[in-house]
Amino acid sequence: MNFPTGAVIIPAHNEASVIRRTLTALKPVLTSGCVEVIVVCNGCSDDTAKIASDFAGVTVLDLPGASKAAALNEGDRAAKLWPRLYLDADVEISPKAIGEVFSRLSHDQELAARPSFRYDTEGASLPVRAYYCARSRLPSTTTALWGAGAYAMSKAGHRRIGAFPLLTGDDLYVDRMFAANEKAVLDTDPTIVRTPRTVSSLLAVLRRVYGGNEQQGSGSGSATRTLNELWRSVKGPKSAFEAAIYVTFALWARRQWSSSKTARLRWERDESSR
Repeated sequence: MNFPTGAVIIPAHNEASVIRRTLTALKPVLTSGCVEVIVVCNGCSDDTAKIASDFAGVTVLDLPGASKAAALNEGDRAAKLWPRLYLDADVEISPKAIGEVFSRLSHDQELAARPSFRYDTEGASLPVRAYYCARSRLPSTTTALWGAGAYAMSKAGHRRIGAFPLLTGDDLYVDRMFAANEKAVLDTDPTIVRTPRTVSSLLAVLRRVYGGNEQQGSGSGSATRTLNELWRSVKGPKSAFEAAIYVTFALWARRQWSSSKTARLRWERDESSR
C-alpha cells in the first residue's frame, strides 16, 4: 500500500502490557517510510520505552512527569509531517485506516477526522457488556471525534487549537473546536477499543470522563443529549434493559465523582483490559 505522509503520535504512561500489540499493528506503516511514529512515554516506571525502542522506525521520547497533554505537545514538537493522528497506546488501528484518514485530511476536505471504531467486550462482565451495547447505539458515537482512541488533524486544523491544554479529555476538547462540516468520521477498518472488564474499572473510567466534562463545561448539556439519544435507541426489552444499565452506571459514577475528593485528585484508568 502507498501511504500518504503523516505522523502518528502515541502518548504512553506505563503501557508495557499493551504497547507491543499497538506497534505490531503499525509495522506496515513503519516500513512505508512515509509516516513518522512517535511514542511519548510520560512518567513511566515500567518497560514501555524499552519495548517501543525495539521497533525499527519508532521515535521514543521519555518525559519524567505523567501528563498526557505534555506528551501530546512534546510529540508535536518532534514531528515534522502532516496530518497527525493521535493514538491511545492501548488502541489498535490498521494501516489501511491510517492511510484513509491521512488521505482525507491531505485533500483539505475537513480539518479533523477519525476512523470508525468497535468495542471489544470479550471477557467483560454482563453489566459492562450491557453498558457498551447501549452506548454503541448512541448516534453521537458515530459523529464525534471522541471515543475511538484515535483522531487526526490537518496542519490547518491543528493551528486552530495550538498547544494541547492541561485538560482531561483531549478528544472531547478537539471535537468541540470544530463544526460538524469541518470534521469527519470515516467508514474505515475500525479501531479496536477494549472496554473495561469489571464494574469497578468501568466506574473508574466514567469518573475520569465526567471529570473531564466538568473541566470543559459540557456536563449537564451533554447528559441531556445522551439521555435523549438513549431513550430513542430503545426498541424492545433487551435494549430497554441495556439502557437502564447505562443510566445506572452514569448516575453511580457521577455521584462518586461529586462526593469523592480522592477521585478528583487522581488520574483513573481501566487496568482490567491491560
